[in-house]
Amino acid sequence: MFGLPPFSKVASVSIDLPSTPGVAEPAAQGHDTQIIDLTEPPDSARNFEGSVARSVKSPSFLLGALSTARPKQWSKNVLVLAAPAAAGVLTDGRSLIRALLAVAMFCLVSSGTYFLNDSLDADSDRVHPTKRFRPVAAGVIRVHVAMVIGFALMGAALAGGSLLAWKLGLVLAFYIATQFAYSFYLKHQPVYDLTAVASGFVLRAIAGAVAVRVPISEWFLIVATFGSLLMVTGKRLGEYGELGQNRGAHRTSLEAYSPSFLRSVLAVAAAGAIIGYCLWALSLTGQGHHHSAFWCQVSIAPMFIALLKYAYLVERGEGSKPEELVLADRSLQVLGVAWLGAFAAGIYGG
Repeated sequence: MFGLPPFSKVASVSIDLPSTPGVAEPAAQGHDTQIIDLTEPPDSARNFEGSVARSVKSPSFLLGALSTARPKQWSKNVLVLAAPAAAGVLTDGRSLIRALLAVAMFCLVSSGTYFLNDSLDADSDRVHPTKRFRPVAAGVIRVHVAMVIGFALMGAALAGGSLLAWKLGLVLAFYIATQFAYSFYLKHQPVYDLTAVASGFVLRAIAGAVAVRVPISEWFLIVATFGSLLMVTGKRLGEYGELGQNRGAHRTSLEAYSPSFLRSVLAVAAAGAIIGYCLWALSLTGQGHHHSAFWCQVSIAPMFIALLKYAYLVERGEGSKPEELVLADRSLQVLGVAWLGAFAAGIYGG
């Protein structure tokens, strides 16, 4: 493999070693002769020859690929269902299937961007206290392999979305373009990194609307925009405290931020999200397919409390992983169920 003769052609090698003074010598005087048998390759050589062929098929690679795809992050793609749910069309079988297919396309494209980001961030992730264990940073998946998988997933999502609805394909293309800009440039630029990540959530909301062909409320877009900015800013504030003095080595933009600036953005985002939601919920009562104005208005209460609780947890430094925070905090889950019940009753109740 490396220009050396095959092991089978080398039977033995005689190496003359100087005798050690004071030690009894054999019949041959002057030197000891040690015979090293090379008819069998060493274990390390045999392992090396088979490692490359088995790497992609190995359980560690497959588990690493699944981890890099971030299945936990797929929960964000539920936002694709928001517009169809608010329009009251999820009870229609065809609309439900189209909405779920749009969710699947965003699962593919978002996983593709994670592979791309991890391949580009491998060096910086190695200095992060937890991200250094990611498969690409840890060397379980090679950088170029991660990039190939990422491009393949994004291409599949773009093709599938375009077949479902050309406007959905356009939204996915814009999402991919934004992620490329973020990966190569925007993530290093203060403010722009926040807006680039937040735009991904807004595009998810738009994708659901264009997939099932329902109009998008202006208030809906406002809620999606400020709510997304709230989560992204909370994540940055959590990373700022978690990484300490090493924050700049992991994420350049963090070095430019101050906690006071991030908290001010957090406050603006929280205020915009709750005001927008109140106006949105109240506007739903005047539309013909929303049957219960009362429950739409009741849904404001759990949403407001949940936003306050989330902001409180972020202030405590727990916002660096928002998806895990929501899944771990029981009170947020209860509030989420209460909001979903009230909102569903307002839209689908009679």
